[in-house]
Amino acid sequence: MARADLPVAVTMGDPAGIGPEIVAKTFADPDFSTPAVVVGDLDLLQRAIGWIGVRLAVRPIDHPGEARPGPGAVEVIAATSLPTDLAVGRIDPRAGQAAYRYVEHATRLALEGAVAAVVTAPLHKEALKAAGIAQPGHTEILAELTGTKDYAMMLFNDEVRVVLATIHLPLSEVAGRIDEVLELKSIRLAADGARHLGIAAPRVAVAGLNPHAGEGGLFGEEEARVIAPAIARARAEGIDASGPWPGDTVFMLARQGRFDIVVAQYHDQGLIPVKYLGIDDGVNATLGLPFVRTSVDHGTAFDIAGTGTARHESLKVAIEKAALMARSRRDEAPLP
Repeated sequence: MARADLPVAVTMGDPAGIGPEIVAKTFADPDFSTPAVVVGDLDLLQRAIGWIGVRLAVRPIDHPGEARPGPGAVEVIAATSLPTDLAVGRIDPRAGQAAYRYVEHATRLALEGAVAAVVTAPLHKEALKAAGIAQPGHTEILAELTGTKDYAMMLFNDEVRVVLATIHLPLSEVAGRIDEVLELKSIRLAADGARHLGIAAPRVAVAGLNPHAGEGGLFGEEEARVIAPAIARARAEGIDASGPWPGDTVFMLARQGRFDIVVAQYHDQGLIPVKYLGIDDGVNATLGLPFVRTSVDHGTAFDIAGTGTARHESLKVAIEKAALMARSRRDEAPLP
């Protein structure tokens, strides 16, 4: 496990999107002080600094051990050397391949124990596909790179925390994927994720799949057949889990303080409540990995890429939360 006093590795994301400029804005922010290094492209980051018009020195380094973080500078481990005139706001296989290489390089550093955590700027799923990358997003890429089988996506802000039982699936396939094993794994990971955020005894609420959590079988059987038995098993393990709760009210109850974290059954069920409360404060984390990974709660925003208008707050919060979670993991399982 990496020491929490090491820098956080921040990947630049798809270089044709807003990743480079939100990275530049974060490191130029006078209130940003978390030790961090960037894994990306030197020239494209320098171009982004020009777009936003800030004073920020770019220092190339080869390894996080060389990092000397400080105000007014960003230290970059160059994982690619792309054309300086790479078009912004467009799907480009070169950009998709570069985004993958940034994640790959940062993952290697984390597995080596050279960084405290990994934070990822957004990538573009179509650009990944154009580059021949089979995985549809960061979560699946990181799971494959680390050989992780039990993993989940957690989205959170200061009001709501959500873990997704299924992630990037067509809605028509969700019910067929949900089983008792998946539900129990998601509940366990939700409890772990909440603990990593400093909640000692997390209360886990599990959302139902169907309207009104199935209404006693009138609107679906998954709640009684799959979800409720998984909750019972989790409780037998000592996890404070409850449900299944109707999906249209469980997030409101969590926001009111009744629960610490919610297990949602599918992508939009869980992400809409978090994003509705504000993208700027939202953080995405992958649970189950051998290191802490967080990310922004938004995409590449091709429509505004290169304009210098992208907001960086979500990335800043993601880096700060990654450092917090890394310290929590260190405290739970100290280095030998």
